[in-house]
Amino acid sequence: MIWPRRPAPPARPRPARHGRHGRTGRSPVVPPPLPPLESRQDRFELVVHDTAQFLRDAWEDLRDVSFEVGIMPTRADAEGMPRWFVDREARRIVIFRLPIERLDRANRMDDLGAKMSMEGAVFRAAAEYLDRDPWDLGTQRWRS
Repeated sequence: MIWPRRPAPPARPRPARHGRHGRTGRSPVVPPPLPPLESRQDRFELVVHDTAQFLRDAWEDLRDVSFEVGIMPTRADAEGMPRWFVDREARRIVIFRLPIERLDRANRMDDLGAKMSMEGAVFRAAAEYLDRDPWDLGTQRWRS
């Protein structure tokens, strides 16, 4: 007696985890780098800290001044929402994050515009503290 052949089972597709030759995926040789700064607050504080350190190195009058980051001023003044607060008696400058990030038009363009806006606010606050023009705070090498 001849036994009838059964039809072959349908071919199953390979799982997606296999590569071209049926090998599993390979792990990277080196581990991934540290994760970037994720929050806007971390990036803002880093830019303010770096700019303040530049100004402290350039101006001896700013070496004992505390640069702090505040979230939001308590109220608006006659000129609008303040971006910073200067307290000469306490030797303190507070840079407010939300007005700079949300109200300045440069932040809407790109990361470079946002960074320049943050640095500009720190320079203008330091200039107000020193009672100088912000353009005078750059070092001599930038002047022609």
